[in-house]
Amino acid sequence: MVVPERVVLHPLVLLSVVDHYNRVARDSRKRVVGVLLGDVRKGVVDITNSFAVPFEEDAKDPSIWFLDHSYLENIFRMFKKVNARERVVGWYSTGPRIREADLDINELITRFCDDPVLVICEVQPKELGLPITAYYSKEEVKEDGTEKSKRVFVNVPTEVGQTEAEEIGVEHLLRDVKDATVSTLATEVSAKVQGVRGLSSRLAEIRQYLDLVLNGKMPVNHEIMKQLQDIFSLLPNMNLVTLANSLAVKANDMMLAVYVSSLIRCVIALHNLIDNKEMRLENKRSHIKPSPEKVAPAAKESKEEAKGETTEKKK
Repeated sequence: MVVPERVVLHPLVLLSVVDHYNRVARDSRKRVVGVLLGDVRKGVVDITNSFAVPFEEDAKDPSIWFLDHSYLENIFRMFKKVNARERVVGWYSTGPRIREADLDINELITRFCDDPVLVICEVQPKELGLPITAYYSKEEVKEDGTEKSKRVFVNVPTEVGQTEAEEIGVEHLLRDVKDATVSTLATEVSAKVQGVRGLSSRLAEIRQYLDLVLNGKMPVNHEIMKQLQDIFSLLPNMNLVTLANSLAVKANDMMLAVYVSSLIRCVIALHNLIDNKEMRLENKRSHIKPSPEKVAPAAKESKEEAKGETTEKKK
């Protein structure tokens, strides 16, 4: 058995999963299931494509489910004609968590590949970060031999990868999705806020893990400790006076630019308000009707001119 070290998911797969969910199970508590296609090289599972599979399960009894494997075989045969390099590497589910029947479904997928991976895609994520988690199944045996061996899911590091063509397509897609009414500054600020929130959640997870290790509830993982030490070593020394002064100067410069731009916006808004008021006054003056006293003499003069023209014609 080849243990996968890392799972790389391409953007096309994520778009296909979301489209499958919106077509089949939108506004419901159902989940959708499909097959993942790609390649495995040196322990890295590269998932480049996917397709949906008809799937049903009983909401009351999770052990009752149906997956159309004959449909799976026919669709995979057609995909094989288009791209012979792609093969079945696993299956996906919209979860949002592992369910009881997933081990049985994973056992069915082993008919098409030796070591399938399960990728759970959360189409409605509640937390910041990648909405995907990957697992592979392995046989677990108790050291004391009190229980029989059983298969369990083990987490695999997951990341999103893309080719150059996919990167260009994703950029164009984001341009179409981007709201044109939102200013660039507001977009950048919201992105910074989301980034800070994500960092805060990761720091909370690190603290929770360290507390569990200190209390003896979890064993020490030296690999995690090494990565944490590397993170702490990369942190800048904020006690240096020169670094603190340079950061303060940069922050003041940025705040000055924001203050000046706010003043300019206020001046422009006041100028536009004054121009608008002047235009309204001019429009009112141009549409004011002349008084009846001025209209009457003009009417008399026009009548007298008309009478003079008629007498000249008679002569």
